[in-house]
Amino acid sequence: MAGHSKFKNIMHRKGAQDKKRSGLFSKLSREITVAAKMGMSDPDMNPRLRLAINAAKAQSMPKDNIQRAIDKASAAGGEDYMEVRYEGYGPAGVALIVEALTDNRNRTATNVRTAFSKNGGNLGSEGSVSHGFERLGLIEYPSGAGDEDKVLEAAIEAGAQDVESSEDGHEIWTAPEDLHEVAGNLEAALGEAESVKLAWKPSLTVEIDEGAAATLLRLVDTLDDDDDVQTVWGNYEIADEIMEKLG
Repeated sequence: MAGHSKFKNIMHRKGAQDKKRSGLFSKLSREITVAAKMGMSDPDMNPRLRLAINAAKAQSMPKDNIQRAIDKASAAGGEDYMEVRYEGYGPAGVALIVEALTDNRNRTATNVRTAFSKNGGNLGSEGSVSHGFERLGLIEYPSGAGDEDKVLEAAIEAGAQDVESSEDGHEIWTAPEDLHEVAGNLEAALGEAESVKLAWKPSLTVEIDEGAAATLLRLVDTLDDDDDVQTVWGNYEIADEIMEKLG
């Protein structure tokens, strides 16, 4: 499916950036701290915190680092992070949603605006592109978790909304409020997921050529390198052969 290949492209690109371990651990720690501060410090009683911890474990983040991030939530004088969302357009009219956690809104806004302007994009107002996306829960499994029929059956039983399978793996979509419960049900049937997160799924995708792709991916990388930026989502599709050329 086109949407599927598009989505894997942007997440594969994110995966390449995630190899910068220190920066990745910083982003994961920030999400854990915010989740723990917003709710209880017990992950069994705090779905967002559990998701954050699972994401950290999936990236082999040490237990001590996870615990320190949780402890920061109750520490006096700790950072007070705000959740901020930016929306804009990249090359070829691609829509981008940038999610950030920041202790300095002005700094982050300046950095994001500069990244867009220097890489063929334009930062828009809140709501300018998100109307073309749907906020959903996303659970990802590798292809080794089972064939398409097995995963589809497990997803239906678990209460998921939709499943997209390919040779790369399985994407299981849920209502946002059902993500925690569905992930737990699937774990019993398929084992631990590769990732469990809230996502922005585009309603339509834009296929872009090699020239626009190079500029767009440079924009995504620049945004992703910013310490305050947690995730970048887009509605673009890049052909596999172009991705291979661009590395």
